[in-house]
Amino acid sequence: MTKASLLLGLILSAISGIVLAQEPERGGTLNMVVQPEPPTVMLGLNKLGPVSFVGSKIYEGLISLTPDMKPLPGLAESWEISEDGLNYTFHLRQGVKWHDGKPFTSADVVYSFSTFLPEAFARTRSVMARTESITAPDDHTVVFKLKAPYAAFMMIFEVSGGTIVPAHIYEGTKIFENPANEKPVGTGPFRFEKWAKGRYIHLVRNDDYWGKGLPYLDAIYFHIIPDANSRAIAFEQGQVDVLRGGDVENFEVRRLAETPGVAVSEAGWEFYDPLAIINVNLHKPPLDNLKVRQAISYALDRQFMINAIFGGFGKPAYGPMTERTPFYDGSVLTNYAFDLDKAKALMAESGLKPDANGVYARLDLMPLPYGETWQRQAEYLRQQLNEIGIATNVVSVDVPGWQERTTTGKFDITTNFIYLLGDPAMGVSQTYVSDNRNRGTATNVDGYVNPEIDKLFAEGAAANDPAARQKIYSEAQKVISADVPVIWSHQMSFPTVYRSKLKNLITTGLGLNANFADVWIAKE
Repeated sequence: MTKASLLLGLILSAISGIVLAQEPERGGTLNMVVQPEPPTVMLGLNKLGPVSFVGSKIYEGLISLTPDMKPLPGLAESWEISEDGLNYTFHLRQGVKWHDGKPFTSADVVYSFSTFLPEAFARTRSVMARTESITAPDDHTVVFKLKAPYAAFMMIFEVSGGTIVPAHIYEGTKIFENPANEKPVGTGPFRFEKWAKGRYIHLVRNDDYWGKGLPYLDAIYFHIIPDANSRAIAFEQGQVDVLRGGDVENFEVRRLAETPGVAVSEAGWEFYDPLAIINVNLHKPPLDNLKVRQAISYALDRQFMINAIFGGFGKPAYGPMTERTPFYDGSVLTNYAFDLDKAKALMAESGLKPDANGVYARLDLMPLPYGETWQRQAEYLRQQLNEIGIATNVVSVDVPGWQERTTTGKFDITTNFIYLLGDPAMGVSQTYVSDNRNRGTATNVDGYVNPEIDKLFAEGAAANDPAARQKIYSEAQKVISADVPVIWSHQMSFPTVYRSKLKNLITTGLGLNANFADVWIAKE
């Protein structure tokens, strides 16, 4: 044997060994944290983050999404969209079974989108109002006919917005009272096994899953650990394998990342596209004053907030989209770079008269009740607002109290973050269109009304040509950024900390809200 052939043989052997080493391995239990404890895991009825995290392993949508927002097959294996953008035809997978053994058919899809989801979920109800009809020519075909083109229509079919539920269980019942909500039945790779309240939620492999050879894992435990420090300790001690963004404070992430056998990823948030904002109630003077809102925006050192409060994760934001959002145009935004002198000058120009202590206004500041990070941000905001003559009283409430006060307008200023959902017509618009006021925590709770913006978002949703949409959304960003109806803080990053032995943990634009069918654990 020549040296060359021997070398080639060694190289091929090494390559073969690498390939074999990376072959997925069946078995094992994945331990994660879900916090706060979800009110339900019936994803069709509730879309809160913890519910989506757990429920997305039990239920499925027609599609998933790549990190660049291209549709991937889910319960639909293929689809066609007519040239006029009015007809969407989905071809469903055959041989799919619900967890109770009944067959999945087009009747489940028609029921889910025509009845169940519009009753349960405002976003799906709004999108389905655009349909003229939903029909099933046969057991494995569904056709959605729209009244007018809607460029973001495909985005509603991912698992969170488009959870497919079993018609044979829910049709003709009161969906919020159905006993199946306590033991959900889906088509996903994992079946609901047990919920020990306050301790864990246990899912097990669905042996009848339609994906050949999937899932790889035997089981998943979602542990309920209320305290962030305890969650960090549980990870360090090997009791849990994954920490989602928000499970621990961001300043802990970098420390945990230095642990041998641990990896960190900021991927997996491409669809949700989180944007940190500060809601200001436009019905409450002086927040209805443009110069006051501009002053607040200039008074904030966003990079300082990112570095000192959010652990260095994120980028400053000055408008309604992030750099990840399709049709983002940074060139048209008002640059609210930190400038305290300019902020003070704007307050002086606002027409307000300061009192003897130099205070222009006294307002309540309500932090988002999601942990220490948001409390620290509120303290920073209080300090900066005081610098420009706005005295604030920090009002801390629990999650239900925050949601009730925010959605009913019982607030002055509150911190928040919103999901932009893959397309401006789906996510961005809901925060600014006037007919969406006070319809939920991600909607127009500020009370912003601008007929020009309503018109632009309507045009952007109906346009099919990407160049036309870019022109429309660039103008919308320019107008909204100048109006500053909310104060934009930063493009958020939710880092995931996980054991390096976990493979295929984050592969789609849905991140940890994917179904985990192809997640596997490498032997150490």
